[in-house]
Amino acid sequence: MKRSILVICSSAVVIAGGYKIPEQSLEGMALSAARVAHGTGADTAYYNPANMAFLVPQLHFLETDLTFVTLPKIDYDGMQIFPPATIVPADAKSEKEFAVFPTFHYVDRAHGKWRWGVSLTAPVGQTHRWHSPIQGAFAQKFYLMTAELNPSLSYRLSDTLAIAAGLRLVYSEGEVDSDANAIGVPIKRQMKGDTVEAGYNLALAWHPGNGWELGITYRSKIDLAEKGTANLYLGGAGNRYSARVTVPMPAALDIGIAKSFDNWTVELDYERTFWSSYKTLDFRYDTPIPPALVPYFDDPKPKNWRDTNTYRLGITYRYSDRLTLMGGLAYDETPVPAHSLSYELPDADAWIVSAGFRWKQNDHLHWGVALLYDHKKKRTITLQDRNEYGIDGTFKHEQAILVTAGFEYTF
Repeated sequence: MKRSILVICSSAVVIAGGYKIPEQSLEGMALSAARVAHGTGADTAYYNPANMAFLVPQLHFLETDLTFVTLPKIDYDGMQIFPPATIVPADAKSEKEFAVFPTFHYVDRAHGKWRWGVSLTAPVGQTHRWHSPIQGAFAQKFYLMTAELNPSLSYRLSDTLAIAAGLRLVYSEGEVDSDANAIGVPIKRQMKGDTVEAGYNLALAWHPGNGWELGITYRSKIDLAEKGTANLYLGGAGNRYSARVTVPMPAALDIGIAKSFDNWTVELDYERTFWSSYKTLDFRYDTPIPPALVPYFDDPKPKNWRDTNTYRLGITYRYSDRLTLMGGLAYDETPVPAHSLSYELPDADAWIVSAGFRWKQNDHLHWGVALLYDHKKKRTITLQDRNEYGIDGTFKHEQAILVTAGFEYTF
């Protein structure tokens, strides 16, 4: 199969900021992903596989979900700076985007103190299109999709303590087009790429009693070593190059604590994502590219991303034997500093709010719907930020709306 290098990894690096989708189940969506400590169903295989040890041992748990994503238009109000000192108006709107992705979780019945499960998720995904001339010179089209297969195994150390470990198999694919001809610069790129990489995850669950639960998970760093070809155009003439680049999918640590009382469960989670491992982007080609293209596609780009914190609150209320109500709130920091923010990823700190319900159809089948709204703050870049892409303006109205419908079956 033909493969081409995914140059847009310069902005995305696949798991955080505006590209991270931690909500990978019905309850995960309804609770803003506050699911590390308290788990009652098949999605424990993803959020904290150590909790699989505390599910009803005689039962199999199966969940399947479908999530619909809407990305409204992003507004950019400001200027574009072209070297050495040309400044032009660059007000524009991105295109509205839609996406759909499925997820799947399964937990087998217990085998003594051991239990295994598996999740198929889409932990990263994003798409942006700019049809305006200036933004199109950098990111006319950007598309990124991932799928992660995560089998895991738990072991129950005691009646209150369990541990787990898992293997992460990540497939990613993406596409980026840019065309600067409309602004008088005769360069263009058309790129597609994919890769398969592996990592691991570790988990711990402690249920000391009186309704308290503690969960800790760790997901390893995965280096995405993209190899393939890059189609680069200068003055209407194009060439294909063998190329390679490595970007980190950073490690992440999650800690959660939950308390259940009466018909309520309240959970607080903290997530630390170690983005500081992403310092420089450096593409390498099998043969030299034209000197005129080097500043755009070959010179190493400093990134110097920073580690980020995410804070999550999830509340569950068991209204009746059949109906469970859920709500969540989260605050998510961006890893992208002002100097390396780009049109492909105009990321900012975000507030997230969510809600949903689960209905018990019978003793074996549950179903429900959840809604999540992600609102990013306005992000202003000034001349003092010395932005690598010449941005001098404000991004606003960046948001995402996600709706999940899910079914869980036990047998």
